[in-house]
Amino acid sequence: MSTVKEQSFEVLEMKREHYSLVINGQRMESESGETFTTYNPATGEPIATVSLASTEDAEKAVQAARNAFDYGKWKKFPINKRSRVLNKIAGIMRSRFNELVSLEIMDSGKSLSAAQGQVMQAIEDFEFYAGAIVGHRGTVNNVPGQFTNTAEKEPVGVCAQIIPWNYPLMMAAWKIAPAIAAGCSVVVKPATLTPLTAIVLGEICIEAGVPEGVVNIVPGAGSSVGNYLVEHEKVDKVAFTGSTPIGKNIMEKASQTLKRVTLELGGKSPNIVFDDADVDAAVDGSLFGIFYNTGQSCEARSRLYVHEDIYDEFMEKFTAKTKKLSLGDPHDKGTHIGAIINQGQVDTIHSYVESAKEDGATIVTGGKPAKVEGFEKGYWYEPTIITDVNHDMKAVKEEIFGPVVVVMKFKDEKEVIKMANDSEYGLGSAVWTQNHGRATRVSKAIQAGIVMVNCPFSAFPGTPFGGYKQSGFGRELCVETLDLYTETKSIISYFGNRPLNPFGV
Repeated sequence: MSTVKEQSFEVLEMKREHYSLVINGQRMESESGETFTTYNPATGEPIATVSLASTEDAEKAVQAARNAFDYGKWKKFPINKRSRVLNKIAGIMRSRFNELVSLEIMDSGKSLSAAQGQVMQAIEDFEFYAGAIVGHRGTVNNVPGQFTNTAEKEPVGVCAQIIPWNYPLMMAAWKIAPAIAAGCSVVVKPATLTPLTAIVLGEICIEAGVPEGVVNIVPGAGSSVGNYLVEHEKVDKVAFTGSTPIGKNIMEKASQTLKRVTLELGGKSPNIVFDDADVDAAVDGSLFGIFYNTGQSCEARSRLYVHEDIYDEFMEKFTAKTKKLSLGDPHDKGTHIGAIINQGQVDTIHSYVESAKEDGATIVTGGKPAKVEGFEKGYWYEPTIITDVNHDMKAVKEEIFGPVVVVMKFKDEKEVIKMANDSEYGLGSAVWTQNHGRATRVSKAIQAGIVMVNCPFSAFPGTPFGGYKQSGFGRELCVETLDLYTETKSIISYFGNRPLNPFGV
């Protein structure tokens, strides 16, 4: 999560009506000549056409990436030279900040503040890895006798990177930056719902001096292009962010060629408010935790546990502030809640709310698709609070991926830890308490990759991001991510004067 200082923002008119594939340093049309249209979720109106990648195009991209890795110069660049190129990518992105923000808003429907923060973090990702790679080195190990051992870091090879629709540019940066910093080549498959900023990022990489074939962008269907990349024998690693069922499928397919795999998957993150918490801070943090990015976030804190002694006070304030959240023009800085990605997701969200009602839950506020004046053809859902729920309910167990939070009371620390861990997921979590000892105990007890203590933000460049259990494995956004894109080679050398004759014959 990044924050940006308030600044004037110009809504940029779309001048580009078509986006091409990026393969081997060139804009290319698909082999089939097919295109698809990407739509603005806030208005339902078309934005641009995009070349639809096929498996033939994916093959071109893999071959370009393979040739760039096996015979090209990028992995041979001195680390400081690769670092300068990453900083140049960040610099170009900064110079085009408003353009990228506007494009991200139009393609995904997210609010201005969300898009600004995410574009800024994408920029900072490249800056972070430009620095991190300089200090990413092997080791010299102690070995007996007249021997030396060095463990060297080498880039893993060609990486297929599959990007979700909810954070199009930021997730592309999370994956591209560490991979190319390490010296790898990448084939990126952005979601067809939100491909535009990933395509532009690929073009920026080339402009900044990334050699041809190192960064390739192929927007296409997951069932064809995605599977083709995952199964391709010349792809060495797969990095995927998306749903848990698809992650399991990718893991199974990648196992046939023993690819390295990183998976950042679904979540149903708990948000715990103790009786000694700063209630106002917890209310504000809880609002952000579930309604940021319109709740379309893998680490959204969608299970809210409030201590019974402050439950009424908390709920009164939380409900009142939820009702004040503004839905509307995503380009307006006063808008809190952006659009839902498409009608299918609106229907999915509503089906979960309806299932909760059928199970006996209470809808405190929201609970239905929203009508937004001036944006009647867009896709919207009211910020929704559900109470009188239990852990047997579908709406409590499963990821909804929308602006819906379920709220439960708890009596003590032991009970709420058990409730928080009663999930197949383990991505994010939050704890609100002014007791340092309690914060430490609960943080250690929660089965999740991320714990936010008195804080609504889940990630900054440099902080590990990833999950436990069925939320996946591997950590992104941190120095350790570079290890996911490198192999460790052990080199043992003998420096003695006498030749070695182990068999003595």
